[in-house]
Parts: sequence; structure tokens; C-alpha cells
Amino acid sequence: MACIIKLKNLEQYLQEVEVFESPKLHLEQYATMPHIGARMLHTIQSSFGDINGKLIADLGCGCGTLTVGAAILGAGLCVGFDIDADALSVFHSNVREFELNNVDAVLCDVTECLPSRWQKQFDTVIMNPPFGTKNNHGVDMKFLQAALDLATTSVYSLHKTSTREHILAKAADWGVRAHVLAELKFDLPASYRFHKKLSVDIEVDFIRFWFKTPVKK
Repeated sequence: MACIIKLKNLEQYLQEVEVFESPKLHLEQYATMPHIGARMLHTIQSSFGDINGKLIADLGCGCGTLTVGAAILGAGLCVGFDIDADALSVFHSNVREFELNNVDAVLCDVTECLPSRWQKQFDTVIMNPPFGTKNNHGVDMKFLQAALDLATTSVYSLHKTSTREHILAKAADWGVRAHVLAELKFDLPASYRFHKKLSVDIEVDFIRFWFKTPVKK
């Protein structure tokens, strides 16, 4: 399960990933910062062996920070899912820049019409979903439900710490185990006109969800 790339080197790679030039407010588009993405992925591989050689899905992949990182860490195949064609254009540009051949992408709304052929086809799902602020209340849980539909082993996700009790309770209701791996500070840069500060730190949980009994593909 050892990570094939050191944490600092993985972060350096992710710093080269191109991100949103004009993020869309209604989609809560915030790029995953390299230092957070690198630590997430490094933990997933070094502690659980859930990336190298695995089939990976990245829900709400955006410009592809987590997908690129998973591919670099040796994913057998990593598929990004996103609703925004503009984001996927940047995603594909990043894939070409890194010369990755184990990456693909699907344009779809994972909360509404996730293609049934993808259900239970991935070992691991990774994601930095919308937190459900503004007009998207509950969208984080819809992402989690979709992720659990795709995964056969584990789901790794970021969620606001303030929602921890609700998320852990829902996981128990769904028959899924959940464990908070780390508490992080997600630094949101000023991306929209209503932002008054250069950046704001949001407390988030990095959570691993896994099934009590193995799920067959």
C-alpha cells in the first residue's frame, strides 16, 4: 500500500494543474487546492491502498485535480464525472498536458441522471462535492448517494465539519461505515464578486465511507 510518490512531489505535480478561470456560482465551483488534494490522495493510497491499480471515479471532477493526482499514483483507470462542459474542457487540457492515458471523463449530472451502466463499476470514488450552500441545499448528500451507488469498496469525500453528525447518521441509516480521517481547513479564495475577503477558511472533514460487507461488481 506504500505510496509510489512522496507527498511533497505529488503536491508539486498538482500545483501545475490548470483550474477555473471563470468559476460558476450556481455550481459552487471551487478548485481543490494542491496541498489538500495531495494529502487526500496520499492518505487514500498509503493508508488503504485504494488507488494504485484500482478503478477510480471522481464525482464533480471539475478541472481534474483529484483525477490527475489519482492517475499519477497509478490508478488502473480514473473517470471524472461533471455537469459542466467548460470544466471538462480544462480537464481534458490537463490530461493532455500530463500525458495521461489512464483517464476518461463523462459529461452528466451525477445527482439526477448517472448512467446505470456505471453502477458498482468502480473500486473507489473520490470527490470534493459542492457543500450545499446558497441554492444547493442537500446537494452534498446527493453526491454521496451517487458515489455509494458507483463504489464497490470505498468513498472518500470532503464535507463541512458543521454537518458531521448529520452525515455520519445518514451513513449509518444507509448501512455504510464512516470514519473522519482528518479535520482540514479548506481555504476558499475570493472567486466571486460577493466575496469580501481574499480567502476564507472553512472547516471540513475528510471522510472515508466503506461497506460493511463487500459489494460485488
